[in-house]
Amino acid sequence: MTMKTSYCCSVVVLLLFLCSLKELQLCVADPTDGFTQLPLSDDNFVLQKPYNVPLSARYNDWDGVRSFWVYNHDKPFKHDSGTRPRTEVRIQGYDYSSGVWQFEGYAYVPKGTSGVTIVQIHGASEGATTLQLRIYDGNMKYYKYNVVATDLYDKWFRVNIIHNVDEGKITVFIDGEQKFVVNDQGPGDLYFKCGVYAAPAGSSNYMGSKWKNIKLFKK
Repeated sequence: MTMKTSYCCSVVVLLLFLCSLKELQLCVADPTDGFTQLPLSDDNFVLQKPYNVPLSARYNDWDGVRSFWVYNHDKPFKHDSGTRPRTEVRIQGYDYSSGVWQFEGYAYVPKGTSGVTIVQIHGASEGATTLQLRIYDGNMKYYKYNVVATDLYDKWFRVNIIHNVDEGKITVFIDGEQKFVVNDQGPGDLYFKCGVYAAPAGSSNYMGSKWKNIKLFKK
């Protein structure tokens, strides 16, 4: 076999390998397969922020990117609340108590932000929430317990949360890969939120996150 023939064979093998890899990627199921996307408008996004500062001091929406930030010493979202500081968006108009629902969004968390919930399902049969995904030192955790994903600082990553209320299951995907499955906290008046919400303890002074391409789906 000549050197030229050997080179041509190597190129053919490489092309066949790349084609096979592409076909394999196309065969991988997307978390949104089988779901119907629901329409969202500005009216569906209700913002919550420290009650004593203007919205512009803790939130910005520019070119499709929603930026949320809060400080550990900030006030709660209303005067008579005993909750921790937050700047969040609550998806309104799609509260649910049954069925299969899915949240999708692309998130960005700057280095240094820690001890903060960036996305949650509010509502449960007992307690306030069914799910909280928190960032601690660049890693995502289920509340303060199970590690869901690691090394998330300073980059965009895709978040998909599927809540099958009828089966009592929540599945979390990061960048299209299933990362975590957990039982929910029982039925309730349920809805999705994202942004920044300081954890009960261990929060950094500054907490920020950015979100874009927020979508909601239902089966």
